[in-house]
Amino acid sequence: MVVASTLAELRAAGVAERSVKEEIRGNLVARLRAGTPLTTGIIGFDDSVLPELERALLAGQDLILLGERGQAKTRLVRLLTELLDEAAPVVAGCEINCSPWRPTCAACRRRAAELGEDLPVAWIDRRRRFAEKLATPDTAVADLIGDVDPIKVAEGRTLGDEETIHWGLVPRHHRGIVSINELPDLPERIQVALLNVLEERDVQVRGYSLRLPLDLLLVATANPDDYTNRGRIISPLKDRFGAQVRTHYPRTIDDEVAIVHAEAATPPAGVPVHVPRFLDEVLAELTHQLRASAEVNQRSGVSVRFTIGAHETLVAAAVRRAARAHAPVAVPRMVDLRPVVPAALGRVEFDLLEEGRELEVVEHALGRAVLAVFRRRLGGEALDGLVERFDTGELTVTTGDLVPGRDVLASFGGRIDGLAGWLARLGEDDRAEDPDVAAAAVEFVLEGLHLARRINRDELPGADVRYGGAG
Repeated sequence: MVVASTLAELRAAGVAERSVKEEIRGNLVARLRAGTPLTTGIIGFDDSVLPELERALLAGQDLILLGERGQAKTRLVRLLTELLDEAAPVVAGCEINCSPWRPTCAACRRRAAELGEDLPVAWIDRRRRFAEKLATPDTAVADLIGDVDPIKVAEGRTLGDEETIHWGLVPRHHRGIVSINELPDLPERIQVALLNVLEERDVQVRGYSLRLPLDLLLVATANPDDYTNRGRIISPLKDRFGAQVRTHYPRTIDDEVAIVHAEAATPPAGVPVHVPRFLDEVLAELTHQLRASAEVNQRSGVSVRFTIGAHETLVAAAVRRAARAHAPVAVPRMVDLRPVVPAALGRVEFDLLEEGRELEVVEHALGRAVLAVFRRRLGGEALDGLVERFDTGELTVTTGDLVPGRDVLASFGGRIDGLAGWLARLGEDDRAEDPDVAAAAVEFVLEGLHLARRINRDELPGADVRYGGAG
């Protein structure tokens, strides 16, 4: 990296001036040529959102990311900082990061006239060139643009002096990226203050008419329902954004599961955890079922955070059982899905004609999710012999959230025909010797048979359930 402490040294080093959008465009082109992804840690956007975002950035456009809650909009914006140079030269001591080549504010213009090529230069890293503001109804123009600073006036400056202004968030991140999250929540009179920033690139403060050509990339996020429910983006402001990029929820079960594994909280230290893949698929399928339900408010959406929270609750239930039973590994089972439903209810908004049916809606969706994964994973499996053992009364199985896996297996009297095949089709054959993994597979088969109406399930006092014959 070039190290220069004056404008003369900067010129001698051959450092050329670039606008922020030129800088982002150049670094993005370099990434594309090298085959380096635009962002890392964002799953499921490779063929949809990222190409649109790349086109907007290459076009040098300010943009809006539009999507429901929990669609990684904020994370996507924060990752854009990786497209900025590692460090950028600014006039040393400037409040708004003026360019050494073309100072913007009055103070830096005066210093440049006095010092010429000896104008001092400082370097700021990319993190200091990014600002994020959550739009709230109490946001003021002073927060975004600036206001007269009475202390500076008291020092002897006149009100007409530009240097009496205390700059707001946007000018202070001149030559950087400014993000405004939930833009429709910003009062319309405050949105007006951004009009000149986006198009004419100047600002107005308390009657000052300042030609302050700001160099920045402005990125906003919004939820689609905000346009009509919580607020709206005024038409002139929408018109000034060059591009609108629509985000979306994970479109496949695999993407949903991958996000959960990347984002879920780490289990407690000292308690190893193994989550069977099919249980994560059930949780992801549950979320997809809710996103398609007419009884769920789809304008609000069902966030990936719902799936992540459900996974964390599932793991916590398994850790609780393992700790009490002194088991070496905590393995979630079907019985651990029961506490997931009430724990996750607060993350879903419903459209119901009658109150109090929220739990029922999610439980029905969970049943459909289990049956979908059961048919996908074990469809065609020969289970008639197992069903016959239940129908003849030879077999009943009692399980619960504190019942050890060994006790579940013991209910079969040492004979579980087809268990090895079930474990193989569920991707757990490498853990066939673990009784808790085997019990998880057995409970999954039993629940699938119950939902297919081939065996019965009875709720027992407490938290236990009993599977028996359908007759």
